[in-house]
Amino acid sequence: MDSIVTTVQHPSPDVTQMAKEFAIKLSIPFAERNRQSVASLKEKYKVSNLVVASAAGPTVHTATGEYFFHLSMAELRIKNLINGKHDHMVAAMGLAPGMSVLDCTLGLATDAIVASFVVGEAGRVVGVESQPLIALIAEYGLQHFSHDSHPEYNIIGTLRRIKVENAEHSEYLTMLPADSFDVVFFDPMFRNPIHKSSNFKPIRGLADQRLVAPEAIRQAVRVAKQKVVVKEAANSEEFLRLGITNIVGGKYSSVKYGIIDCVKMKAGGR
Repeated sequence: MDSIVTTVQHPSPDVTQMAKEFAIKLSIPFAERNRQSVASLKEKYKVSNLVVASAAGPTVHTATGEYFFHLSMAELRIKNLINGKHDHMVAAMGLAPGMSVLDCTLGLATDAIVASFVVGEAGRVVGVESQPLIALIAEYGLQHFSHDSHPEYNIIGTLRRIKVENAEHSEYLTMLPADSFDVVFFDPMFRNPIHKSSNFKPIRGLADQRLVAPEAIRQAVRVAKQKVVVKEAANSEEFLRLGITNIVGGKYSSVKYGIIDCVKMKAGGR
């Protein structure tokens, strides 16, 4: 991996230990900060990415910026749901309290956070992320992020309930029993330039650029009790390539959701 781990300037012993644990987890070198700048450390070690540990958690510095865990659009979407507004993803998945969701392309975890809020304490959300640096940021943030405003929707509980798996979703799906999640979700457009937000820019180069394989969809149908949902650009040809014909979303939205009804598909296959 083209990366190393270091600390903020003048780290506490706990932060130094955190950085060393990140390095072990990622199987990359740890470098003492020693008053060196991010740029000089990258140059010294000939790497493109630098993970900086601080009391607030890890920040990854890439060639296109820096990224640390934050709620992004998840908080606004949750507020909108509380106020009775429509969320296209929630509707496409048919989410309700107590359901289980497997997010095969976790990325920034925005969709997983919204799903976790809707399914609640009785539900389950697992996020699979193939890229180790992105998985590290997401997992640490979901387990440690502090947010003391708006206690009425328990954002901390929503975050803590999400389990992160650093794995290739195609391989992970094959290891799961049939009908082990209500919904399996893919958002491969994480790599798509449709996203202009600065949230995506720093880690776009780290993201898995591969297309969702038809075999992954077949495995997802096996694993999902109710639906497989694929999120893509409104004008994407991916739905056609993957054989998905039921496409929903807002009339003027830049994204659409392709839905496979696993109940009907499995019933027809018997």
